[in-house]
Amino acid sequence: MEFVDDISTFQELGLCLKSHGCHVANLSSSDFSSKNGIAGCLTSLLRQFLMSTFDAADMSILVSWYSQQGNYGSPLVVIIDDMERCCGAVLSDFILMLSEWVVKIPVILIMGVATTLDAPRNILSSNALQKLCPCNFKLGSPAERMDAVVEAALVRQCSGFAVGHKVAVFLRNYFLNQDGTLTSFVRALKIACVQHFSTEPLSFLLGWLLVKEDSKGVQSEKAVKLASDLLSLARNQMAEQTDVNIAHSLTELTKLQKLWSTVVLCLYEAGKCNKTRLIDLFCEALDPDTYNSLASDGLTGTGKGFVQSLSSDHCMLEQNLSYRKGRLICQLFRRVRDLPAALLCRLLNSWKNLTVDVLEIHDKVKELQSILKLDEGSCKPDLKEISRRHSSRSPLKIGESQSINEKAAILMDWMVRDFMKPIECTPFHEIVCYRNVENLQSALIGDSRKMIQVDLLEFHKTLQCSCCRSGNIPLPSMPDTSIMYTLAQEHGDLINLHDWFQSFKTIVIQYSRKGTSKLKKSPLKKRKERNESENKSEASIQARFCRAITELQITGLIRMPSKKRRDCVQRVAFGL
Repeated sequence: MEFVDDISTFQELGLCLKSHGCHVANLSSSDFSSKNGIAGCLTSLLRQFLMSTFDAADMSILVSWYSQQGNYGSPLVVIIDDMERCCGAVLSDFILMLSEWVVKIPVILIMGVATTLDAPRNILSSNALQKLCPCNFKLGSPAERMDAVVEAALVRQCSGFAVGHKVAVFLRNYFLNQDGTLTSFVRALKIACVQHFSTEPLSFLLGWLLVKEDSKGVQSEKAVKLASDLLSLARNQMAEQTDVNIAHSLTELTKLQKLWSTVVLCLYEAGKCNKTRLIDLFCEALDPDTYNSLASDGLTGTGKGFVQSLSSDHCMLEQNLSYRKGRLICQLFRRVRDLPAALLCRLLNSWKNLTVDVLEIHDKVKELQSILKLDEGSCKPDLKEISRRHSSRSPLKIGESQSINEKAAILMDWMVRDFMKPIECTPFHEIVCYRNVENLQSALIGDSRKMIQVDLLEFHKTLQCSCCRSGNIPLPSMPDTSIMYTLAQEHGDLINLHDWFQSFKTIVIQYSRKGTSKLKKSPLKKRKERNESENKSEASIQARFCRAITELQITGLIRMPSKKRRDCVQRVAFGL
C-alpha cells in the first residue's frame, strides 16, 4: 500500500468504528517503547478511554469504567498502526496483560503490518501468540480502490456531478503520474467539484435535478426561468421551444445519465474476468468520438423485435468489431464471445441485477435468459464445450454453444449503441458536467505565484465590481494590497519604502478628502480639527501600508529590507 494513502487509514478506521458505537483507542509505536515499558501504553490507553490522566496506571481502572452503564456491551477496540516498529517485548507483555482480563473486558486488537503476514511471529513471543485469535484483512491496491471511488462518485453518480472526457483523462494521468496515490486523485476530484460549483452559475440546479418526483413542479418552474442563461449550442437549439419542453429536457438529462451509468456498469462486469480497470473504461465511455463511431455503424436491435434480430446481426457485429479493433469496449465484446457458459450465466445475472431500474434493458436481458435457458441453477461448466470452443470460431459454423455468446455480444452492442450517450453530447450538460481541464490543471500543477499576481492586478474580476475598472491606474476604492502591487510595477528590483508610502498615501487620501464636510466653522476650531484628523489619518494610513506590505511578503512577492539597505524592499516576482 502506498505510504501517502496509508497515513490516514487507521484514523479513518477509528472514526468509522466510533460512529458504529465502538470504544476506540489509537496507539502508536512510540507508546510501546522499551523506555516507557508497559506503563506507557497502558497510560495512553486510559487517557483515551477515560479522558483523564492517572498517576498510577492500572488495568482495574479500565475494568471499572467498562462495567459502568453506557459503556458495557460496546466493543473495545485498540488500534496499533505499525506493530513492526513497536518493541516486541513490550507488545507481548501488553497482549498477555489483556488476556488476563479478557473475561471482564474483552478487547479487539487491530494491528497494521507493512511487510508480510509472518511479521507477528518474528516480533511477538510464543506465549503472546497463543493468546491471539488472528484474522487477516488485506487492503486493495491503489488502482482497485481508485476504481471503487470512480464507481461510487462518478459512474453511479450518487451526487449527479459528472466530468467531461478531457477532465477524466487528465485525472487518470494525474493519478498515474503521482505514483498511483489515491490521495492525489481524490484531491484533484475535489478541486474539480469546487471549481464547477464556483464558476458555473446554473450548477445549483443540480440539487433540483436529484429531488423526488413529487417536488418536480417547483424544480421545473425555476429551471425554466433560468434556462435562458445557458451558453451552449444545446440551449440555442431549444430556445424557440416551449417552456414545457425545456423543463422536460432537464428531466431527460437525469434519465440519460442513469442509462449511461447502467451500461458502463454492465461493461465493467463483463471486463472483471479480464481485470479491466474501471477508470480506463470510464474515460472511453465519456469520449464523444467513441460514441459517434459506435452510433454511426447504424445497426441496433430496437426494431421489430430484439430476439428476431439476434440471428441476423452476427455478420454485421463481426464486421463492426473488425472495424473498431483496438478499443477497450470492442475488446470486451470479444471477451463476452469467448466466455464459458458458467461465466456467461453469471454475467447475465449481474446484468439483470444492475438493470432493475432500467426496464428497456432489463426486459431484453430476461428475454435472452429465457431463450438461452441460463437460469440460476442450470448453469454448469461443460468441459467438452470449453475444449471445442476455439475449434468452432468460423462464422459459417456457429454451433449452439457459440451462438449463445454471439447473442450476448449483440445484446451488449445494442446497449452501447442506444444507451451509452456521453454526458457532453446531451443538452444542458453544463449544469452537471465539469469540462474546464485548463483551470483544473493550473490549480493542481500551475504556478501559484503567477495566479496571485493575476488576482492582485485583475481583482475586479473576482470582486465583480465596476468602480475599479480603469486599467492599471490605482484608485482609492481598490484593495490596499492591489494598490501597493500596482505601484510596485513602476519600480525595479528595489523599491524605496518612503517613496512607496508617499505614493500610497496620495492615492488613499483622495478618498478621505471627498468626504470632508463644507460647514462654516471658526478658524481656530477648524485648524484644531484639521490637525486631529490629519494625525488620525496619518496613523491609519501607516497601519494600512504596513498590513499590505506584510501580505505581499507572505505571498512571496517582496522581500523585507536587509541590514545594508533598510530603506528599500526587494521585488521577488517580475511580470506574468
